[in-house]
Order: sequence, then structure tokens, then C-alpha cells
Amino acid sequence: MVSEFTGNQASYGLVQASQYAVSGTVTFKERKDGSTTVAVQLNGTDGTAQLPVHLHMGDVSANGAAIAALLNSADAKTGISSTIISQLADGTKVAYKDLLKLSAYINIHAANSGPESNVILAAGNIGVNGTKASSGARMQIGVCKSN
Repeated sequence: MVSEFTGNQASYGLVQASQYAVSGTVTFKERKDGSTTVAVQLNGTDGTAQLPVHLHMGDVSANGAAIAALLNSADAKTGISSTIISQLADGTKVAYKDLLKLSAYINIHAANSGPESNVILAAGNIGVNGTKASSGARMQIGVCKSN
């Protein structure tokens, strides 16, 4: 079977961002057609909820960062989200190599609406910010601007 992937990929950690013990990884896999599969694998989720996954520009500690791309929600039962992305919300084309150069981060929310939409379960810097993740201290997570 011929793979749709080039073999290039980059993974980033997603750290617990609330009182809920949820963490995981996000992996960017380069596809032969120039798009990227963004695969999220969460640990510590369960139930039937669909957990919104957002790509934001900037650093994870920034407040009010606008959503750069809405990714497919993670299934709380499996902790998995998979999205093929080739452009950002504003229509800007984005290839695998572009994602690795972004100053950006990923947030996973507890809900799409209501008070739980402000709860960030897990978050992590990606792209050029990916090396900024603090490993011993608790990372400061900014408030998400969801609209």
C-alpha cells in the first residue's frame, strides 16, 4: 500500500492546563499533496463529549489570541482528533513547512459553548514556539478568544 505521507513529521507536547488531568501530544504529518495531517492524542479524557481543538497564533501564555484554524474536535472517549489542514481560517495557504515556522499553539477546550468553553484542558506551543514548553514548572496558559 502506498502511503499518502512523505515521512516528515513533528510532535509537540500538550500539557495539563486546568484542574482536569488531561495532557497529550499533537503531531504534524506532511502529506504528499502539500497538506498536513494534524493528529491530537489526549490522555485523561473519557465520556461522550466532543472537545474543541483550536490553533492560535502566538505563544500559549498570551491572552486573547484569535483562532487561526478550527481543527476537528477530539473525541473524549478516545482522546483522538485528526484534521487535514491546507489553509488557515483567513484563507492563507499553509503547508507542513509553514506550520513548523509558525509562532503558534494548540488549545483543547472542555466544550464548544457555555462556561465549560472557557476551560482549556490541555495546551502546547507548536512551530518555532515548540521549544519554549517548560518542562518542570507549570506553564502559564492564556485565556482563549473564542469568537
